[in-house]
Amino acid sequence: MKSIPLNLSCPRCFSKNLYKFGKDSHGNQKYQCKSCKRQWAPNYEPLDRLPQKNYPACPKCGKATFLHHDYQLYSNFRCNDRKNCNHSFSVVKLVEVPATSSKDLKLESFTMKRMRHPFHIVLAALVQYFIANSTFRKVAETLYLTHQVKVSHVTISKWCKRFAPAFLHVANCYNNQINLADSDEWHFDETYIKIKGKWYYLWLAIDSETRMILDFHLSPYRDATSAFSLIHSCQVQYGTPQSMCVSDRYPAYREAFKRLLPEKIHLRVEDFADDISNNVIEAFNGQFKAWYKAKRGFESFESANTLIGLYIFFYNFIRPHLSLSNWTPAQVAGAKYSDKERQALLLIS
Repeated sequence: MKSIPLNLSCPRCFSKNLYKFGKDSHGNQKYQCKSCKRQWAPNYEPLDRLPQKNYPACPKCGKATFLHHDYQLYSNFRCNDRKNCNHSFSVVKLVEVPATSSKDLKLESFTMKRMRHPFHIVLAALVQYFIANSTFRKVAETLYLTHQVKVSHVTISKWCKRFAPAFLHVANCYNNQINLADSDEWHFDETYIKIKGKWYYLWLAIDSETRMILDFHLSPYRDATSAFSLIHSCQVQYGTPQSMCVSDRYPAYREAFKRLLPEKIHLRVEDFADDISNNVIEAFNGQFKAWYKAKRGFESFESANTLIGLYIFFYNFIRPHLSLSNWTPAQVAGAKYSDKERQALLLIS
């Protein structure tokens, strides 16, 4: 137990007969004199002597403000005059916007060295897994029934991870050809998946003209930082849409669009009956859920991030869409490869 300092005395009667008397509202140690009963806190500083925090003035009435909420990328302030003004506004912090989880996918060198099975067998397995909504075990069973090739479901899982760099390298090569300058609307939404028994949010962005998935972000949080990351990544890669961005009414989108795309209209749809709805990305969420449901969750964040990245690659570059005249979204967006190359999957070589 700490003793009373020897140089401490009562400011009224200068007695050293003191004892500790709790703490004040600022956490400073208080003392009381046993002779005159005077109470005081030696370390107390009046409010006018304390360093004042440099909060911005209210832009509406010019009065002082207080910090209402502090987020990673911006701070929300509110006017002190809560009776007459009560204005709320945000100030963006001078920090870098975090990258999306899609940027964590590694573009390592790819080789067929020590592959026991032919290339077309591996590709058939991957197409079955990412387009036919099958599990690894069902793909292994299909390969045995159709090609008399007996492989383990673990082997097929390793194929996905081994071929991921090759597919992602192809996507990066063709992304330079994609032109979304004539795009009118971008749609944003989030859905949830389970990783190792815990719920994670998958943030997605899609172009309404080409049906192309612009980017994705996997995060354990449904917060404004994830919305900032996704919108900033799409802006850096593809610029901005011509007219508007569409999302649901989640408040995190409002601040992100206000700061990153202030010149574009941000439409917050309420339900499916609106004239401009979010049905485009909701339809993709339905397709993704049909593929994800058979998996019953993922074993790790890295595995989920890789498999989702490959699923989006197959959706954008491999799978033809009836609504796009049997073209892929990447072809509609300007990627120059023929249907023969797509059907044979020669774009990987």
